[in-house]
Amino acid sequence: MSDFAATGLNDQLVKAVTELGFESPTPIQAKAIPILLSSERDLVALAQTGTGKTAAFGLPALHKIDTKSRDTQVIILCPTRELAIQITKDLESYAKYSRDIKIMAAYGGTSIQPQLAALRSGVHILVGTPGRTRDLLKRKKLRLDAIKQVILDEADEMLTMGFKEELDAILSQTPDDKQTLLFSATISKEVSRISKQYMTDAEEISVARVNAGASTVEHWYYYVMARDKYETLKRIADVNPTIYGIVFCRTRRETQDIAARLQSDGYNADVLNGELSQAQRDEVMNRFRKRHIQILVATDVAARGLDVTDLTHVINYNLPDDPEVYVHRSGRTGRAGKSGISIAIIHSREKGKMRDAERKAGIRFERKNVPSGREICQVQLMKVIDRIQEVEVNDTEIGPFLPDIYAKLEDMDREELIRRFVSTEFNRFLEYYKKARDLNGNEDSRGGRERGGRNERRSERGRDRRASNSSNRNQSERNISNDSEKPFRPTRTSIKNAKFAKVVISLGSSQQMHPARLIGIINHTLDSSDATIGRINIQDKVSYFEIEKEYADKLIEGLRTQVVDGSKIMADVSEGAPMPAKKSKGRKSKPFNPNRPDNFQKRKKTRHRKGGGSKKRG
Repeated sequence: MSDFAATGLNDQLVKAVTELGFESPTPIQAKAIPILLSSERDLVALAQTGTGKTAAFGLPALHKIDTKSRDTQVIILCPTRELAIQITKDLESYAKYSRDIKIMAAYGGTSIQPQLAALRSGVHILVGTPGRTRDLLKRKKLRLDAIKQVILDEADEMLTMGFKEELDAILSQTPDDKQTLLFSATISKEVSRISKQYMTDAEEISVARVNAGASTVEHWYYYVMARDKYETLKRIADVNPTIYGIVFCRTRRETQDIAARLQSDGYNADVLNGELSQAQRDEVMNRFRKRHIQILVATDVAARGLDVTDLTHVINYNLPDDPEVYVHRSGRTGRAGKSGISIAIIHSREKGKMRDAERKAGIRFERKNVPSGREICQVQLMKVIDRIQEVEVNDTEIGPFLPDIYAKLEDMDREELIRRFVSTEFNRFLEYYKKARDLNGNEDSRGGRERGGRNERRSERGRDRRASNSSNRNQSERNISNDSEKPFRPTRTSIKNAKFAKVVISLGSSQQMHPARLIGIINHTLDSSDATIGRINIQDKVSYFEIEKEYADKLIEGLRTQVVDGSKIMADVSEGAPMPAKKSKGRKSKPFNPNRPDNFQKRKKTRHRKGGGSKKRG
């Protein structure tokens, strides 16, 4: 018998969670469920992501629903659309045998009409983001007079994301005799204010600060020069051919830059940040869940509530300022008893953040050496051999061709044949890494200061800019694979002799189009990454790009059947399309640069005059 039966939950709920594989309550569930089933007191619960919070508040809420009434009795507020969808799915799985309970997710970025229709037919539990929930209240479509329970999940995140006004507006319209539950990873000043203003005689419970998956997570760090972070990230991917993980960056612009560079270098990567529309986020997450994307480059806000449980790696391209955020990040791997690795790529100025995370989260980082070219080549070579061993041979189809093949290769012995066959698959990797340098930084006794001081750091920034520009010039050299079985490999595809067709599509920067997304759409449409893509020119309403002529017709036909952001894509061959953008007067045109700001200020020309200072010219 499941240990959940002893908590007092009804038989339908116990049967459902048992079938889901829940055997014993987690610490937060063991503390919260008995209290919520036996008491109407408000509750403040401190618990991290991955500790089982949804079941802790969701199971008692389902247990108490009066199915004879069509009124909304429970409202659950959370910070992001993804988390609202995840909570709704979890509650629906718990209520599998409680069929009369109606649960709805309310969130923005999509049509409100289906949500209004669901409310008219009756919803017992509404799981919503603060913005859309307040919108439903303003439209007078959501009534809160029958609310028995208000649950604030990830309360600290909602306030960090600026939902203070919405929360106050929603909570002020709820009945005074309701039960309020507040679940949060931390108790900030604003969280304390809400608890004091809207809660009465609240009981407080907490569980260990480090999430439940932490015991199965290894914490590593690579110490490198700041300029070598991106190269280190690539080597981590190369030495882990089956990697399935999230790379966390600090800003939206950085996520776009890193994702574009990874894609340009032939990695199975895409971006997730707040600039994407909900339709774009859905597209990216659907591909990520299916493992058509192996590396997702994201900001913390965009990654909240992602329902992905099998991540092998979490990579911190930048360590967060708040150690609690690092705990949230690392908790996304090592779930459900599986092992996971959380990696920090740091330089000297981030050592303090790492030590702070160690101290406050009770973890220990282990330093690892950045993989050498030889190590990577060995791993990738063995991956090639594994693929050869696992390939299925169709003797019926290949049989008629074998006599000619045997005759062609009869002059080669076994060893020579193996060498040539493996080299066909492996030469590109060998060429790329044959002169790979050591990226490991020196941590000296003075706190790990990178040697060279200010002048070397200036030099590093200059090299970073040159490296970024070089990467942008090579945007056309893309070879993106959506096949999760293919190993990562940096490609250097030559396009000098390629014959291109110019294509124009009805998506531009005003629809949040950027090179990374455009390439993803092309690969998805062709169901292949074999086509070489040339120059790209993204304008306000349209985008121009070059693609090998043999793929152009198939691509255009496929694009015309697709719908993006509610509109069909218009695509056609473009004759004489501007490629790249038009020249400015008196200057040579420059290659498209995805990192260049859309609106930049040109420096005003100045001329020096005798006696110092400068004078603006005309």
